[in-house]
Amino acid sequence: MDGTETRQRRAEELGLRYALSTGRLPRVSEDGPLSVPESQRVSPKPLGTELSRETALSIGLQGKKLRAFSCELTRSPYGVFPETAFTVTCQTMVPLLLSGLGMMTAGLVMNTIQHWPVFMEVKDLLTLVPPLVGLKGNLEMTLASRLSTAANTGQIDDPREQHRVISSNLALIQVQATVVGFLAAMAALLLGALSRGELDFEKVELLCASSVITAFLAAFALGMLMVSIVIGARKLGVNPDNIATPIAASLGDLITLSILAFFSSFFYKYKDSRYLTPLVCISLMALTPVWVLIAKKNPPIMKILKFGWFPIILAMMISSFGGLILNKTISKEQYKGMAIFTPIICGVGGNLVAIQTSRISTYLHMWSTPGVLPLWMKKFWPNPCSTFCTSEINSMSARVLLFLVIPGHLIFLYVIYLVEGHSVPNSKTFVVCYLLAGLMQVTILLYLAEVMTRLTWHQALDPDNHCIPYLTGLGDLLGTGLLALCFLISWLLSEAELDGTLELASGPP
Repeated sequence: MDGTETRQRRAEELGLRYALSTGRLPRVSEDGPLSVPESQRVSPKPLGTELSRETALSIGLQGKKLRAFSCELTRSPYGVFPETAFTVTCQTMVPLLLSGLGMMTAGLVMNTIQHWPVFMEVKDLLTLVPPLVGLKGNLEMTLASRLSTAANTGQIDDPREQHRVISSNLALIQVQATVVGFLAAMAALLLGALSRGELDFEKVELLCASSVITAFLAAFALGMLMVSIVIGARKLGVNPDNIATPIAASLGDLITLSILAFFSSFFYKYKDSRYLTPLVCISLMALTPVWVLIAKKNPPIMKILKFGWFPIILAMMISSFGGLILNKTISKEQYKGMAIFTPIICGVGGNLVAIQTSRISTYLHMWSTPGVLPLWMKKFWPNPCSTFCTSEINSMSARVLLFLVIPGHLIFLYVIYLVEGHSVPNSKTFVVCYLLAGLMQVTILLYLAEVMTRLTWHQALDPDNHCIPYLTGLGDLLGTGLLALCFLISWLLSEAELDGTLELASGPP
């Protein structure tokens, strides 16, 4: 009975909304069958009006030995599992298409602002773009995943608990955004100095102020958006794991790029004002203790604030290398149009892997305890076929997300050619290379999501906080690198074809 009571407490800590009750049965004869009288049968007790799961457990004891038990599990229509491939497709396709439109708009904005005077003079601003845009993966998508898990496990159904969880999570991402924005500026300066062989101290203040205020305002706006989406999805009976992260991305890139372009141009215009940029940095940094005090209301969030910096900072560094690739290629003729495609390929990969990671994390929170993997997930390095080709729920969702890659990119390519056809390559070679690059990127990321969630869960770490930053950072690096390779291959083949045509034209009649 003690073990049963311990399990009941653990379930409440996890927020799994079911009632677990036990009933002690009278002793029976040695040979007689064990039965549970009606008066001692234990029926499930609802915990609220929005109950998603009910459990009844009856135990038969003979002396101190367990002789019989019965368990009954009932799900309501609002339970998260099981889901069909059709359900996952319907819930993810529309948000992904909307996010794609947002990323295309961000790409068009980036294609325009790269020619602004501030971006032409302060080249390191281009290096800042992937890590700042990637903050939606490091912070907002992680926030969305945490809130989705909390919603699916019933932790935010109570209004008081909801307010505490939301306020502490929003305070957490403000602290993280301020610090990571400053570190991203430092990383961009160092990478620029290493590539050029010199450090431009005159641009340090402008770069730091632009980065910090962009990260701060984008985190606040997207954080509020995530809260609204998760609560709304919960009330509508939709799984927030499927829609929250794509919607974050639909506006994340555009909001971040717009804020960066506006404030960097503003600081560049008033660069002669000696105290403007330092005042902005100091003011935003001074708010950090306020956010820390709010985050202290939630001990798990405070734990993230103390020990959750490594994934975010490492992911920011990985994204910065993607920014360095972008900085070195965006102004060259053979990479014309790369500014448009970079937010799209990076965003699609990051969105899909964030959805899968969030789903696996919720699955583990629902059916296991930190540090203990389910029996069917014991392998840390599963066979790739088991990741994509089994009937298990996470394998099914991985297949659905992988099948969305090619149709999604084809739609985005079509819209880009309609809007900016003169600014991008239009050869069949580039289209094929681009589609293969997108498929390769997402396949690698989905497999790594399966591996990393198992490893982090085995270490009693929350995948929502420790996996998504790494995976979205890797998505930025893989996407930018593979995209640059696509442009290079397309350019080399077009040059070879042009040379062959000229040779034929100049040959003997």
